[in-house]
Amino acid sequence: MGHGKRAIACLALAFGLWVEAPASGFAQPFPSQTIRIVSPYPAGGLGDILPRIVAAGLSERTGATVITENIPGASQVIGVEAVMKAKPNGYTLLFASSTSMGINVASSKSLRYDPVKDFAPIAIAFSTPLYLVVNPKIPVHSVKDLIALAKAQPGKLSFASGGTASSNHLAGEMFKELAGIDIIHVPFKGMGPALTDLLGGHVDMMFAGEGAEQARQGTVRALGVSTATRSLTAPEIPTMQEAGVAGYDLSIWFGFMAPAGTPQPIIDYLSREILGVLADPKTRARANGAEITPTSAQEMGRRIPQDIATWRKLIEDAHVTLQ
Repeated sequence: MGHGKRAIACLALAFGLWVEAPASGFAQPFPSQTIRIVSPYPAGGLGDILPRIVAAGLSERTGATVITENIPGASQVIGVEAVMKAKPNGYTLLFASSTSMGINVASSKSLRYDPVKDFAPIAIAFSTPLYLVVNPKIPVHSVKDLIALAKAQPGKLSFASGGTASSNHLAGEMFKELAGIDIIHVPFKGMGPALTDLLGGHVDMMFAGEGAEQARQGTVRALGVSTATRSLTAPEIPTMQEAGVAGYDLSIWFGFMAPAGTPQPIIDYLSREILGVLADPKTRARANGAEITPTSAQEMGRRIPQDIATWRKLIEDAHVTLQ
């Protein structure tokens, strides 16, 4: 390698890495073009907000243009399949979640993707409890009040979700089961529309990752948090267990994956840079109530099969009809 090429190589390594281009046989820097992060969520909600936060930080750290694209539909399947079919070169990434990589696998009999075979884990970035929130017009101020109202009016109160077999649907089903109440599930095409109808009073309650932030704004009343311990971002909200629903414990995660076959040096680079974004205090300030839980690619790969088994048991216990 000549002196000029050696200097260019050193400069590229300072900002990224070199990978072998299979078709031409020569090395090229990564990233050298736009990185696209596909979110299988519609606009609005954490599934839209969080990847944008990471995209901005990744762009700052790498100097590359990083964009997000929403490809919602079919309980996230359309967006996930779009990434599965993309070239495994590191320029198309998936904003993955407990839903797309766990619940969908556990709840569908005809899924066309395999989270283990078709994707390479990069990092888990965020986790969030789900907050039980109600429209402020509902005359309840605690989980116990809500349970009493539901038992006094069986089959009349409704809870929204981002879709059948979504995490917030299953959270509602767990609430029904453990509290012994009869409430009606109303599925929407994403969290954005579900929250809109909750705020409009068309549904009575829901379990939402955005619930704590909405409660701070005064648009909803937060009654409980789904995890066994209180949230770090909203410690004033009692857990469902503290509120009297014994055994209630549920949380979801969000992270990043690439198509299977993406070169390992690119996976390592993206994992390192995304974890760097998560360590930035600016990211925590922008996270909209989600908790930053940086997890390596290796740990993410171990967690996904465990999650599938957990969600499958919950679906069976809740008697959710599989598609």
